[in-house]
Amino acid sequence: MGCSKWRAALNVGHLRVQSRLSVFLTMIVLVTYLFYCLNGLCDSVPRPVFTQRAHLHERISGKNEEQDAAQDAAQLGGGAFNASLVRDLSNSDTNNNNNEDDNNNNNNNNMSIANTFGSKKFPQAIIIGVKKGGTRALLEFLRIHPDVRAVGAEPHFFDRFYDKGLEWYRNLMPRTLEGQITMEKTPSYFITKEAPRRVFAISRHTKLIVVVRDPVTRAVSDYTQTLTKSPGLPSFQNLAFRNSTTGLIDTSWSAVRIGIYSKHLENWLRFFPLSRFLFVSGERLVTDPAGEMGRVQDFLGLKRVVTDKHFYFNQTKGFPCLKKPEGSSRPRCLGKSKGRPHPQIPDGVLLRLRDFYRPFNLKFYQMTGHNFGWD
Repeated sequence: MGCSKWRAALNVGHLRVQSRLSVFLTMIVLVTYLFYCLNGLCDSVPRPVFTQRAHLHERISGKNEEQDAAQDAAQLGGGAFNASLVRDLSNSDTNNNNNEDDNNNNNNNNMSIANTFGSKKFPQAIIIGVKKGGTRALLEFLRIHPDVRAVGAEPHFFDRFYDKGLEWYRNLMPRTLEGQITMEKTPSYFITKEAPRRVFAISRHTKLIVVVRDPVTRAVSDYTQTLTKSPGLPSFQNLAFRNSTTGLIDTSWSAVRIGIYSKHLENWLRFFPLSRFLFVSGERLVTDPAGEMGRVQDFLGLKRVVTDKHFYFNQTKGFPCLKKPEGSSRPRCLGKSKGRPHPQIPDGVLLRLRDFYRPFNLKFYQMTGHNFGWD
């Protein structure tokens, strides 16, 4: 009987020693792990399998984009960016993404986690024109859509900053997730001779949106904007005509030249088929914003999210505004630079200008297959 008690006591003591030893070893492991993490060495721990798979998927997608871009550049034969440059850029972008991942791991306290999601891509769609046609309104309306991510400011890459390179341009873009579209808008692209070739060099599949407006009204609006910046500007008629007596129009004046839509479109059609374009009516964007936005969303392959419920007509400004979004104290309307009152232009001047544009408008209707009703 005494031996049995002794054996039982010995077993209990043995179990207690094992339990204490397990706790002690666990504490050593935890302290060691915390020490490594505090010294920034946790990055060496292998990533979870799903993270590795996602990273592999991104690398494969990047290779496909690289091949497409290389083919685009090679077909140009003499473009500013050849296939090898696009290939080098793709490799450097992969390295940059890796560096960004490391930086994000080391600076979580200084950077929003949302900024680490997605990737920066070249725009799949660009609003290329036209100035004073309604491009800003269209972009703001599109940004309501959850599947659209767009640059707020105009990058002017394909007309002014092309020498900065593709990497500079891509870094301007917002990060997008799978299924989202990257967009930008720079209205001067439409009238820039080199822009079509340069856009094509990045991707022949880019979708191009052109917001057009009655060229006479557009010219007056353009002049009005310039007049606010330069009050001493000559009168509209003095700038529009080379000779007021003969009525010869001065096509070197940008306010007039931009409205010759057919000539600018011819330049773009040398590189892109008509199917890559959507021509948005600036007038309908004011009178029926939801209807015109429906066409835009269809063209971009998006679900029709932006509808009538998002708009109301602002009587003071004379154009539609976005209704107050949830969590906001007031509606979203375009700034003071939009909807300015136009100066009084003599009817005879406007009539001559309308006669000048008529043959160009008719040709533009034929080229696009759409009558915009400006005549």
